[in-house]
Amino acid sequence: MTRSLEREEAPPPVAGEEDERALMARVGAGDAMAFERLVARHMPMLHALAWRMLGDAGEAEDVVQESLVKLWVNARGWQPSGGGLGAWLRRIATNACLDRLRRPRTLSDEGLPERADDGPPADAMIDAERRRAAVHEAILALPDRQRAAIILTYHEGVSNAEAASILGIGVKALESLLVRARQGLSQRLARLGLLEGAGA
Repeated sequence: MTRSLEREEAPPPVAGEEDERALMARVGAGDAMAFERLVARHMPMLHALAWRMLGDAGEAEDVVQESLVKLWVNARGWQPSGGGLGAWLRRIATNACLDRLRRPRTLSDEGLPERADDGPPADAMIDAERRRAAVHEAILALPDRQRAAIILTYHEGVSNAEAASILGIGVKALESLLVRARQGLSQRLARLGLLEGAGA
């Protein structure tokens, strides 16, 4: 039952709770390599969540940095629960986004990335991009907690129970937020002519 200490060249571990517990213990002891592994694993999710919530690339980067700093600082006392490290980081990032949304802000039209023209006809791409931008703007127009509920459940794919836990509310309250958010999105998109027959 001898277990040699892992060196930097060790094969990447299986992404699981035991692995994350071990990595967090190493981060808590100041292991930068373990921290880099966790950053590589969770940063794309954090960035996507923050960008969808805030609609601003710079603000999203700030949320990611803030979340990762909290991971580093709190690693020693971290205990796995419910959804593990991913759920804990989602909660931190979601709360950071909600804090930013409560502050006065200016919206930028630079948030939507441009893609190279490498496939479908230009008119189809313009149509698809217009629809995607309209949906994104409709989500940004939702009240903050409705927006968070939609993004967590639809874009992040977390369960209603986990989303409710992240937002600090009950499952019934989350479901109510989702109903109101879907109604608001449908009405806004219908007004834009993007949902034929939708609206009420």
